[in-house]
Amino acid sequence: MEGIDFNSNTIIKRLPKHLRQWVVLQNYDHYTAQNQAVWRYVMRKSVHFLSQFAHPSYIEGLAKAGISVDEIPRMQGMNRILKDIGWAAVAVDGFIPPNAFMEFQSYNVLVITLDIRTIQHILYTPAPDIIHEASGHAPIISNPEYAEYLRRFGELGAKAISSIKDQELFDAIRHLSILKENPNSTEKKIKQAEQKVQLCNDQMGPPSEMSRLRNLHWWTVEYGLIGSLKDPKIYGAGLLSSIGESKWCMSDKVLKTPYSLSAADVSFDITKPQEQLFVTPNFTHLSKVLEKFADEMALRKGGVYGIKKLIDSQGLGTIKLSTGIQVSAIFDILIEGENENPIYFKTKGPTALSFRNKELLGHGKIKHPEGFGSPVGKLRGVKLAIEEMTPKDLEHFGIIEGQTVSLYFESGVNVVGEIITGKRNLQGKVILISFKNCTVTYKNQKLFLPEWGTYDMVVGEHVVSAFAGVADPECFDLEDSVKPLENTKIAYSLKDQKLYELYQNVRDIRENIKFDLKQAQSIFDLVTLEYPDDWLLCLELYELVANHETVFKSKVLDYLIEQSKKKEYTSLIEEGIAIVDMS
Repeated sequence: MEGIDFNSNTIIKRLPKHLRQWVVLQNYDHYTAQNQAVWRYVMRKSVHFLSQFAHPSYIEGLAKAGISVDEIPRMQGMNRILKDIGWAAVAVDGFIPPNAFMEFQSYNVLVITLDIRTIQHILYTPAPDIIHEASGHAPIISNPEYAEYLRRFGELGAKAISSIKDQELFDAIRHLSILKENPNSTEKKIKQAEQKVQLCNDQMGPPSEMSRLRNLHWWTVEYGLIGSLKDPKIYGAGLLSSIGESKWCMSDKVLKTPYSLSAADVSFDITKPQEQLFVTPNFTHLSKVLEKFADEMALRKGGVYGIKKLIDSQGLGTIKLSTGIQVSAIFDILIEGENENPIYFKTKGPTALSFRNKELLGHGKIKHPEGFGSPVGKLRGVKLAIEEMTPKDLEHFGIIEGQTVSLYFESGVNVVGEIITGKRNLQGKVILISFKNCTVTYKNQKLFLPEWGTYDMVVGEHVVSAFAGVADPECFDLEDSVKPLENTKIAYSLKDQKLYELYQNVRDIRENIKFDLKQAQSIFDLVTLEYPDDWLLCLELYELVANHETVFKSKVLDYLIEQSKKKEYTSLIEEGIAIVDMS
């Protein structure tokens, strides 16, 4: 992607094209001085609290991830430091699809949303932001055991099969989160978006693999606790990055439950604080539960179960046969045998055949633009599967180039045609046979006719795996699949811009060795007159004068105490003052 240096970190350099499409440049100048103050407030408060209540890897990991308390991290700086622990970070614009998010993790790459929460949502934001992504996720990966769990989770999540309803809910939640974070949103629009999310939730139906895996991700990576039920520590990024919920979750008001596979069936509401959380005894336990979940996935079960999951998803998916050949497309039709085995499948639209995740030469979507179908199983009355046959066996059964053959499968599928050629895998097993003048039938159904052209039949006794996505992303041009997001940028008024200049002035004073009392007094008078609801800038002014016993210090403190009487500001101001006084 133009303007992005993917060579800055060897981890990022490995990213495939279809993931690079999501990566955007960080324009650091877009952050206002108030944004910087919000970051600083949250981080100072978080580090003070989390030094006692977070997993030990958190505080240690802040430095290892290149994260400063005083300023919003720069992506280039983070990457220079993260590469030392085998990870990297890339910037994205808000929400990205779950499969893509997970696949980034599988490459040891953290996805960092560039936006930062507004002062109105300083305690908690439903939308992903740089505080959550950078200060929440990055520090804990300094723990090797947890980092491996995150990577493995990404591997499985990238292949988890979603449903159409999942996509509808994803779009609805993304829209609601954006609206809630934007101070210019109207109550009417927010209410309509909330109703849409509720409607999607009500119509979800049976949970998909992705929705169940997303639950596990939420209750561990985002909102996980570790240790004992009586004295847990925080490791989930959602809690680490929320100064409201990190404190709330430690209270008796939040139910603590031992973490197990049952968490996959416990849903969550991203827009509200959580009323119950799961506690894992250690990071090893997370990996054990994840592998138990993997055993239930179509990725490992394959068969009728896996193909049905792909058909229901109506999205791109892949099946792998026992020979190793892979078929990637949108799956459309499945014919089942008496023992609930797949005996014939058909795709629709562009289809590609691959082996070991590389497209078979001449068998991409140009060759198969309108779908692909093939039988699965053994031939009738033959103990050996086709892939197990030696050259002598193949000759015995007439499976030879240039011969017209009738292949009668024990399922009842019949393939009659002249063999043109075939392909073998690295072990010499036949994985593909091509016919001309071919007719494929099952009972009274005509599955393929000679006038349709060459018939390519994949060979395999079983479907051993089924998963979301394609085997070889490059053959599907997935880098052209990104849908543009709605405009999420906040429009600042001239009055807002003037306020941010005052924030910058205070930042400049703090960073300069020489303190200018007159300038600080002038800023305070202007803020209290024109921005009576902006408590954070006054708190920063109080920090400047905290070590100066002056009349001005008392004046700022009195003003803050008065402001703290407003219910929505009470804890923010009181705890902010306490942190300054202890510094």
